[in-house]
Amino acid sequence: MLERNEQAKQRWGGAHKSIDTWLHARQDLLIEYFKLAGLPPYERESQALPALADVRNFCGMLMDYISAGHFEIYDQIIESTDKAPQSTRDIANELFPLISDTTEIALDFNDRYSERDERSDLKNFDRELSSLGEALELRMEFEDRLLAALDQHELLVVDNQS
Repeated sequence: MLERNEQAKQRWGGAHKSIDTWLHARQDLLIEYFKLAGLPPYERESQALPALADVRNFCGMLMDYISAGHFEIYDQIIESTDKAPQSTRDIANELFPLISDTTEIALDFNDRYSERDERSDLKNFDRELSSLGEALELRMEFEDRLLAALDQHELLVVDNQS
């Protein structure tokens, strides 16, 4: 996932300030995900759960990332597809519902874990975090396909002043 994000930053970085900010937030979210999941290079003790403060921080970042996509980036993509050929609009129409499915998974995770306290049972945390990771990976694939479709038709205008 981190490699995918790095490739996206290299490919579309500089296209638009909001895309740059969004890709940076995506990278920060992925790093926190890797830390929570105990994935290399952020291994954690076997069977140890992350601190609840770290889980809450991650949930906040997750909601910020999801919100930025839905309320900023996707609006710009929709606006750009008005100028795009039908094939690009078709790709967007195909991918937005799939992205929405991943949003539901993220919202469910947030609802389950953002308000936990020290007495909470986290026995399913690793499994649910793994499911969220799979959803995030799909989401990023879908987002990158959208950006690639727009880029193919030169609809990602270089504008770092926006």
